[in-house]
Amino acid sequence: MSRKHVDKKGSEAALAPAQAEGAGTPAQAEAVNKGDAPSAPQPPPEPLDPLKAANAKAAENWDKLLRATADFENYKKRVAREKQEAVTYANVALFQKLLPVLDNFEMAQAAAGNAPDTATQSLQAGVAMIASQLRGALVEAGLEEIDAAGKLFDPNFHEAVAQQESADVPEGHVLQQLRKGYKMRDRLLRPASVIVARKPSPPPEFSTTAPGA
Repeated sequence: MSRKHVDKKGSEAALAPAQAEGAGTPAQAEAVNKGDAPSAPQPPPEPLDPLKAANAKAAENWDKLLRATADFENYKKRVAREKQEAVTYANVALFQKLLPVLDNFEMAQAAAGNAPDTATQSLQAGVAMIASQLRGALVEAGLEEIDAAGKLFDPNFHEAVAQQESADVPEGHVLQQLRKGYKMRDRLLRPASVIVARKPSPPPEFSTTAPGA
């Protein structure tokens, strides 16, 4: 082998590592040869401004505080309202138990009024006095009697148990009150049981034509 051939192989062997280190892949080597340099790596995104982040967090916390304060104020108002209602209507259950007692007093008074003897009249006076005292105590505590006689029927305060024809009372008005109704301020305790008037039926028409005519 000639010396010229050996030198050529040595130079090729020395050139190979240099190509591997400088040019890399053939495509990169071609890009370098064409003058196109590889793109530089993009810089990392800038970190958020700590002051802006703190302001955003403070605004979020302030909004949460306002909402919590409003919810708490609504809660306090609701509790106060419920407490006031509990105090106002604390006697509702007691009133509902005492109403039948008041009814019995009134019925006893009405029954005693039909007796002519003096002893019964004295009993009637005593019963009337007790009923008046009981009614006065209940009224003082907030009881209100519903006066339904002759009034326009109101389903909010009246309970219709029947209808009856009447030429004296307008249709849809209370013809007779069977049992008194009561309420405590604006809360209904018991509707008044009533009979509602309706128009009289027209008289039947009689034919003047003879049968078979």
